Amino acid sequence: MSNDGLFTDGSNKFAPKVDGIPLSDADTSRRGEASIGQLVSNATEQMSQLVRSEVELAKTELAASAKKGGIGAGMFGVAGTVALYSSFFFFIFLAELLSKWLDRWAAFLIVFLLMVVIAAVVAFIGFKQVKQVKAPEKTIESTKELKKLVPGKAEKSIERGLYT
Repeated sequence: MSNDGLFTDGSNKFAPKVDGIPLSDADTSRRGEASIGQLVSNATEQMSQLVRSEVELAKTELAASAKKGGIGAGMFGVAGTVALYSSFFFFIFLAELLSKWLDRWAAFLIVFLLMVVIAAVVAFIGFKQVKQVKAPEKTIESTKELKKLVPGKAEKSIERGLYT
């Protein structure tokens, strides 16, 4: 099996790099000889090449960070899973501790009811948080305003504060 893949080398060995942005010479024709169409064509080509190069540079820079972030998120997931399973042992311990003073069935019933109360309180708090989520009113309003936008008169809408 090959060890040169993205997910086989380890996060510290993955180091993509872009040495530079490959642009052609900005002035390919002699002064005064190019037509306006040729100049516009050159400018369009160079802008397109610049945008593609910038996107490639951004993808390269983000690739290493995204891999490290993904590995970190996976480790948080493992830690959360271990903590979740460890909590079962804590509740068993708590029930066994209570069984020193109460009947065993009563101790486990008390721990069960405690867990149900904790779950209900957390669910209630989560429900209240979800109810506070509102629609993006400014976005909806600006989208409705776009229908009324007339080509050539957009500057008046911008001055009015449509997109601010």
